[in-house]
Amino acid sequence: MAGAIITGASRGLGLALAHGLAAQGWRLVIDGRDPDALAEAAAGIPYDVTALAGDVTDPAHQAALVAAADRLGGAELLVNNAGILGPSPQPALADYPLDVLREVYEVNVIAPLALTQLALPGLRERKGAVVNVTSDAAVEGYTGWGGYGSAKAAVEQASRVLAAEEPALRVWWVDPGDLRTRMHQEAFPGEDISDRPEPDTVVPAFLRLLADRPPSGRMKLADL
Repeated sequence: MAGAIITGASRGLGLALAHGLAAQGWRLVIDGRDPDALAEAAAGIPYDVTALAGDVTDPAHQAALVAAADRLGGAELLVNNAGILGPSPQPALADYPLDVLREVYEVNVIAPLALTQLALPGLRERKGAVVNVTSDAAVEGYTGWGGYGSAKAAVEQASRVLAAEEPALRVWWVDPGDLRTRMHQEAFPGEDISDRPEPDTVVPAFLRLLADRPPSGRMKLADL
C-alpha cells in the first residue's frame, strides 16, 4: 500500500481527497490547525489514518508529518493543500497589510516548499509525486486577489523549477476550480456560493491523475 501526506485535510478539498485516497487503500497522514476539527475529520474516514494537528509553517510539525509517513512505510505522494486566503473581504494591493501578506506567503509558499524538502529523499526513492494545489488566481489578474493570487503564482513557478530539477518525480500544480469551501466563501463574504460544486466532485479526476501519471505540469481537474 502506498502512503500519502495531505495537508489541510480537516475540511474542504483536503478532506475530500483524503476520503478518495483512503478508499483506494492509501495509508494517510493528514494534518490541520484545529485539533477538534481534524479529529472529527479523521473519525469520519473509515480506514486507518494518522492525524497530526499542527501549524504547517512549524518546522517541528513538518518533520513530524514526514516521520509519521515513514513509520507507515514512507510517503509516495505529498499533497500540499493547506493554505490561507488572507483578509476577507480581500483588499486591493494598494491597501494590503504587509504583515498579513507575509503570513499568506509563509503559509502558501514557504511551508509547502519546506515540507517538500523534508519529504524529497523518500519521494525520490519511491519515484513519487508532489501535488501543489493552486488556483486560477495564479494566472489571472482578478481585482482583490493580489495577495493570494501572487502567492499561488509563486507556488506554480516553484513547482515548474522543482519538476525540472527532479525529473524522476511527478510534480503537478493542480487547479481544482471553484469549489464550495469555507475559503471560497471567505473570498466572497455575504454571497451565495451554493452554485459551486462540492469538493468531492473533483476527486475522481484527481484519482485519474494519479493513475495515469502524466508528465509533470499544470493540471486543471475540470479537464481530466
